[in-house]
Amino acid sequence: MGLWDKISGEFVDVVEYLDDTNNTLAHRFERYQNEIKNGAKLTVRESQLAIFVSEGQFADVFSPGMYELTTQNLPILTTLKSWKYGFNSPFKAEVYFINTRVFDNLKWGTPQPLPMRDPDFGVIQMRAHGGYHFRVTDAKKLITEAAGTDGHFTIEEIEKRLRDYIQTGFPDAIGESKIPLLDMIMNYNELSEGVKKVLTPKFEKNGLSLIEFTIGAITVP
Repeated sequence: MGLWDKISGEFVDVVEYLDDTNNTLAHRFERYQNEIKNGAKLTVRESQLAIFVSEGQFADVFSPGMYELTTQNLPILTTLKSWKYGFNSPFKAEVYFINTRVFDNLKWGTPQPLPMRDPDFGVIQMRAHGGYHFRVTDAKKLITEAAGTDGHFTIEEIEKRLRDYIQTGFPDAIGESKIPLLDMIMNYNELSEGVKKVLTPKFEKNGLSLIEFTIGAITVP
């Protein structure tokens, strides 16, 4: 980083994140030494949340809007920093922008045939595929359980984990449904709801809400 970057970075007075991607879940606002000017302008756009973190502790959360950063609208950070008479400028804190829009049309599938016990055919090998939608509903859990110290956390970085959940949750839900293979094609909606119920706690652990889960097809090789 050059000298001018350091000098200008010490006086950051605009905090915002313009997301030009379709896959960002969390982005940490970057500037020199995490310093923000007293009275800086914070812009949180639609489908965003901004969350302040101080030395690993979560502080104030901002919904969409424009804000002037002062002790009055940073009460948690003010308490953490023990600012009894206001804060000096600049102050240090990390700011994470969280994308809260719905991420839809994501695909899942069984990479290997799943052994299932059917009342008519005995043990069979089953394949399945479909889609799912989710959104971030708990920014703190997303950061602590999924993103960690990653400054730019994307769908691709969590998709494998979500698909692993589906790989284990799908056969469990199918087994619990006790629907014979010949009847499954007529009960995709019921099966989908059953799998969603099994997967929901796993998604919530990562700060995510599973909005929709669909089974597109079930086949027997």
